[in-house]
Amino acid sequence: MTALLPNASISGSTAALLGTTDCPFNRTVQAEQGSGQSLAPLCTVCCCGVLNRTLAVAFMVSLAFAIVIGNVVTLTVFVQTRQSRTPQGYLKVSLAIADMMVGLLVVPFSVYTEISLMVTSAPPIWYQGSTTFTTLGGLVSPWQPCMLIGPVFAGCTFVSISTIFLMTLERSVAILWPLHKDALVTRRRTLLLILLSWAASFLLALAPVIFSSNFTLEYNECSRMCNYTPLMFGGRLPPDANILLLFPAFDFTLLGGTLAVNIVSFTSIRRYTKKRKLLSEGSLSDAGGGGGGCSHRPSFSDIKAAKTIGILTFAFTASFSPIAVFVLGNVVGYTWCNFSFFAFWILTGNSCCNVIIYSVRDHRFRKGVTLLFQREQSPPHGEKT
Repeated sequence: MTALLPNASISGSTAALLGTTDCPFNRTVQAEQGSGQSLAPLCTVCCCGVLNRTLAVAFMVSLAFAIVIGNVVTLTVFVQTRQSRTPQGYLKVSLAIADMMVGLLVVPFSVYTEISLMVTSAPPIWYQGSTTFTTLGGLVSPWQPCMLIGPVFAGCTFVSISTIFLMTLERSVAILWPLHKDALVTRRRTLLLILLSWAASFLLALAPVIFSSNFTLEYNECSRMCNYTPLMFGGRLPPDANILLLFPAFDFTLLGGTLAVNIVSFTSIRRYTKKRKLLSEGSLSDAGGGGGGCSHRPSFSDIKAAKTIGILTFAFTASFSPIAVFVLGNVVGYTWCNFSFFAFWILTGNSCCNVIIYSVRDHRFRKGVTLLFQREQSPPHGEKT
């Protein structure tokens, strides 16, 4: 999720005085004519040394490979396995696509930018929204790649949150109303909700640039990612800076709803498990009929799937929490340069966690992976005969 990073609004005569700042941050310079102009952030050895950049690039490259390979395997298994063509399977495919987009676009762009800053003496022409002078004396702003990469990362994050919320709802229906599951949760409704979640997520990700002209997207030295940056004039934030609060409000609302639904589902699972235990011990009569004293009991696979989605929710919440702390710190006024790197990249690393959780918890997924690799290693038909 892109976040509001603090800017310092300074005049051109005092810009050089900030060269001794201990930690880099984005800064928007207010020219005497009153126009906002972004400059490259001040950089020190603590954040931008050669060793630091080398380790960061190695980490990013490894993470990109893990995200892409893991989610390609996930997509291949769910596409080629007929048993996975269910509403839950479609939701997992949507989650894998969002994660893979992060590994294909967001992380490689950070790798490219970091390598460019290491091997060249001058930053790229688009870096930090720099402007160039034309032969006629005018200012020209080159196309900023962060205008694409930033919304992609924010949108994919929102898609992940909304998809996990939909997966939780789907499992809760299977747990609470197992007899009505097929009637309530259909493939058509699931696909429609997936399309709506993608559209709403990317509309929200673009909200600051669609509904306001006081924000830009720039590559930030601290987080090594594209972040929303408000254009400051007169040392003050723009009057519509609160629009960025839509991001944490959306995240916390869906995560809170997911937590509430999980509590209801697991309470029902615990009640059913306790009743089944009493029946096995003979402490409870089977007067209710329907097998096991519960005519609407969920299946074992539904219970296990609900627990797996609960683990997914916990993993995403844990990876999102540093971003939440970072946003709250920015509201108070803290920069937290080094912490911003860990906060953003912990959230990015969550994109490769889902395949690990599936491998551990989902026996159908493990079986699909096994069949996939066995199919690739099987000899041709002519050699078999």
